[in-house]
Amino acid sequence: MTGTLFVIGTGPGNPHQMTPEALAAVSQSTEFYGYGPYLDRLNLRSDQRRQASDNREELDRASAALRAAAAGASVCVVSGGDPGVFAMAAAVCEAIDNGPQEWRAVDLIVLPGITAMLAVAARVGAPLGHDFCAISLSDNLKPWNIIENRLLMVARAGFVIALYNPISKARPWQLGRAFDLLRAELPAATPVIFGRAAGRADECITVQRLADADAATADMATCVIIGSPETKVISRDGKPDLVYTPRSIAEGKR
Repeated sequence: MTGTLFVIGTGPGNPHQMTPEALAAVSQSTEFYGYGPYLDRLNLRSDQRRQASDNREELDRASAALRAAAAGASVCVVSGGDPGVFAMAAAVCEAIDNGPQEWRAVDLIVLPGITAMLAVAARVGAPLGHDFCAISLSDNLKPWNIIENRLLMVARAGFVIALYNPISKARPWQLGRAFDLLRAELPAATPVIFGRAAGRADECITVQRLADADAATADMATCVIIGSPETKVISRDGKPDLVYTPRSIAEGKR
């Protein structure tokens, strides 16, 4: 007899941005696996057990959760944001792909959540109003030359770019290098949005020009959104600027 494995996201951190579906999965589950700060966002009952692990132990965490579910437990793997965006849903699928046959029989339910780029975009207007992409700047799981190549290609194609994992103590230089690459491809006035802890009490949203963008503004709690050549900034008296990318592009533009 196998159990159920839910993979959920808590959203960007504001409890009001966690979906009713995810809350229902939490209520139904008895075993919880996740990075400690994400598990801390849940109000668990005395009969619900948490298994916290480091943020770099995704595959071990996924394997432990699958073992529990295969043994019949109702299990919840917890991510921040959306579990399918640079998060635990892919790790669970990878563990199933490379694991024992019985893990394929587990009832797997991945529930969508609100990812950081959506929360940050909503704070400033609609910078994701036209074609966009998301790129992780972490080179822990892929070579840096691939990241550079992707940045150049999407900038040349005119995409708005959302950058995840922009900077950390172990990776202090990548965001600055990314800005240098993009300055050679995009207009100097292209807006760069630094969205730190969007929706939480310590939220900080900053908009800078690409020409002046300072990588030191970001940390690992920041999602950075870089506009396309079409992205516009609307100044408003006494209110924050609005940033949006028009839904249409004129014929003949790249």
